[in-house]
Amino acid sequence: MSDVVQPGAAEVRAAAEALKDALDRHLTAVERRAATGEDDAEAAAAVFAAFNELAAAGEVYDELLYDAYDEVTPFEVPLSEGGAGYEGPGEPEAISVFVRRDYTVTDPRRLIARAQQITDLDPESVDEEEVRGVAAEHSLHAALGVLFGEYEPDEIAGRHKEFGLEEGDATTWVTAADEPAEPGEWLRDPFDGVDPERVICRFDISDAFDEDDLESR
Repeated sequence: MSDVVQPGAAEVRAAAEALKDALDRHLTAVERRAATGEDDAEAAAAVFAAFNELAAAGEVYDELLYDAYDEVTPFEVPLSEGGAGYEGPGEPEAISVFVRRDYTVTDPRRLIARAQQITDLDPESVDEEEVRGVAAEHSLHAALGVLFGEYEPDEIAGRHKEFGLEEGDATTWVTAADEPAEPGEWLRDPFDGVDPERVICRFDISDAFDEDDLESR
């Protein structure tokens, strides 16, 4: 039995209330800056401080929620430091969004069983070879094809444990484009040529953040 003490419901509730308070303080700071003008240095500093407090409160709540209930939030922490400076257009006419999420297959039997349920309920919606691979061969390769063909990536991210998966690092990049791409133009190589200097914003999720914070203290 683990010696780690799991957080109780009261701790999770307290963290949720702290997050709500942080949200209110951040909105108040944003509204005050909007009223005083973008050049008000004191108001800008207050927004920055409230942003950091909100990020910290969200991280605490997320960790306690996961430890207590094995649940996660949809919040992501924006990366505001490091990386190349933005050199793209000030008013981009088009954007591209690049997403990567890593998973570890922790329970292959659960994943295959869920794929089997999908093929049993609606076999016509699944590729015939995948149906055979899941049913006859218990193929993990086929099961993954069924799973990601049935569910949107965001839904899999929110329910990954149901499918026998464990989350790894994740990142989303929003980049500026000169003009909208032609239909089918980039499908052969969708992630080629990502220019760091055209990244408008990015959002990263990683356990490495906690390790870095500990090392810096």
